[in-house]
Amino acid sequence: MNSSWSDQEALALAEAYAGKGVNEDLALRVYTSRLLGQDPRLVLHGGGNTSVKTKRVDLSGDVADVLCVKGSGWDMANIEPAGLPAVRLAPLLRLRARESLSDEEMVRHQRAYLLDPGSPNPSVETLLHAFLPHKFIDHTHSTAVLSLADQPEAAKLCAEVFGARMGQVPYVMPGFALAKAAAEIFENDPTVEGLILLKHGIFTFGDTAREAYQRMIEMVSLAEDRLAKGRKPVFIPRALPDRTATLAEIAPILRGACAIPETGGAWRRLVLDFRTSPAIRAYVDGAALESYATRGVVTPDHTIRTKNFPLVVPPACADDIEAFRGAAREAASRFIADYRAYFERNNRGQASPKKPLDPSPRVILVPCLGLFGLGRSKNDAAIAADIAVNTVETITGAEAIGRFEPLPEADLFDMEYWSLEQAKLGTVKEKPLAGQIAVVTGGAGAIGAATARLFKKNGAEIAVLDQEATAAGQTARHIGGGAIGIGCDVTDAASVNSAFACVAETFGGVDIVVSNAGAAWQGRIGSVDEALLRQSFELNFFAHQRVAQAAVAIMLAQGTGGCLLFNVSKQAINPGPDFGPYGLPKAATLFLARQYAVDYGRDGIRANAVNADRIRSGLLTDGMIAARSTARGLSEHDYMAGNLLGQEVTAEDVAQAFLHQALALKTTAGVTTVDGGNIAAALR
Repeated sequence: MNSSWSDQEALALAEAYAGKGVNEDLALRVYTSRLLGQDPRLVLHGGGNTSVKTKRVDLSGDVADVLCVKGSGWDMANIEPAGLPAVRLAPLLRLRARESLSDEEMVRHQRAYLLDPGSPNPSVETLLHAFLPHKFIDHTHSTAVLSLADQPEAAKLCAEVFGARMGQVPYVMPGFALAKAAAEIFENDPTVEGLILLKHGIFTFGDTAREAYQRMIEMVSLAEDRLAKGRKPVFIPRALPDRTATLAEIAPILRGACAIPETGGAWRRLVLDFRTSPAIRAYVDGAALESYATRGVVTPDHTIRTKNFPLVVPPACADDIEAFRGAAREAASRFIADYRAYFERNNRGQASPKKPLDPSPRVILVPCLGLFGLGRSKNDAAIAADIAVNTVETITGAEAIGRFEPLPEADLFDMEYWSLEQAKLGTVKEKPLAGQIAVVTGGAGAIGAATARLFKKNGAEIAVLDQEATAAGQTARHIGGGAIGIGCDVTDAASVNSAFACVAETFGGVDIVVSNAGAAWQGRIGSVDEALLRQSFELNFFAHQRVAQAAVAIMLAQGTGGCLLFNVSKQAINPGPDFGPYGLPKAATLFLARQYAVDYGRDGIRANAVNADRIRSGLLTDGMIAARSTARGLSEHDYMAGNLLGQEVTAEDVAQAFLHQALALKTTAGVTTVDGGNIAAALR
């Protein structure tokens, strides 16, 4: 591992922060924290912590000796000075004289000593940073170090690698007890440059930010050098099918297998994030995968993101996908039952009984394919996948020189259900579409984009499909939050199937489809050219059928129901003069929605339609508005507001109707009218 320290960059950052009233100590602490946090071999997703002992001015204007330590909720990769809250050092040091200190009391003391009461909670390892005397202290969960520290004879191995340069701390759960133990071990030999926390991670320290950082790099490099020596063959491969199923076929099956039914016809669904590489394939294709992969996490900090063990499923043979479906569901059911038993087993002895967490897996290992991270959002799934990739590297290294041996189950349970660790996940109330994946066709248009934005705002993962790939991508970027844009010609079956395969590969499946793409053709029905009418039917009817077919195939593979939403327009109910080429296929699409409701209601798939009128969009352009106004003998204003409410209806109003239908779990074969009131178009 090479040092990324740059004198020029460090000086530039210190000078930039000096202009904002940040002293050099804190500026350099920010600099090296970022260097550590940006290397996934050291730190992942909020893990690790750093500190500096310095002087700060309090709210009264007095200078105080403080510990600036990473705050809860901050990621070292992009930390700012505000992410290192200042805590008065003297009262923290006095706590060491206590025999014991509960977690709740520790947090109260740390908050009480903050210079700024509005700061985030200091790290759960604040006292460890305080009790060690060094100015700069760094803590990471280095992959290479964990490969050594997660061994049956870890103490002996670490002594061989680091010699007397590093102290060793047997595993103690983070908090007051670990802080005291680490300080005592350091005081037994004050010459050490850092501490190896067995089964946990590594601390290094120094008088300067550069010294502490470069010691971290040096010690990790020593661990990497040891892992490169005397390696034995790691994973003996298992027998695999000659032809394996595709990612697009496998992902929906796994996603459905891990979903949990809730009351009222709802499902608690998860989003997937797929990873593969030669190293991952060697790991998941190993004949003994169930043994080495399910022993536990490589550091207890990971358990809140991945649980203590992954779901392992058999290889998926392309020639017998139904057998894989059955095996995957059986494996997922067994995982959930095992997790619930694990909880009951370990909860019995708790002084304060815990409430069980969601029992679904957060990592799935699939021989012949790779691994999946799972989460209630794409971001959470990606975090779980990142940690799973890190786990593969750590366990591979451990097995190459010995045997991977994590903490016992009871210790992992204590960490998983530790209130201070759970606090890292936050307590934000979930949005109504959390865990669901929505596809919007015609997604770059006015109605499509408004619907995609609203669904994202309500927690869904979004795939924007549009004939113009550039426009789809731009709309997805504007929506943000991991939304994807896909070029898709809905009049072409291959294009539709390819787009839905891409959605399944990216997110794991499909739950909601807003079939919205369309275009308007005009003409008197008695004289219209047949080719034009067929063209309109291709886009305004058959395209909806293609989209629905592709979606239903994925929904059936998931086995958790779904929702088909069709934009049918008021023309399906109340045809306008000279508008037959548009209205006729829209009327057919209304009945298409009802047919899907009839045929797939038993599978939990709902099908509904929105009957909207006069929405400014790429379909109802200024030119179209002028033409339709003339056809009806109205001014453009009166045409657009020609309803009982006398108000123009917007794309956002239509989006609200689609959202209502997506959330209405007991409604199917329904039509929601969004036109400001038009008795002629009302359903009878």
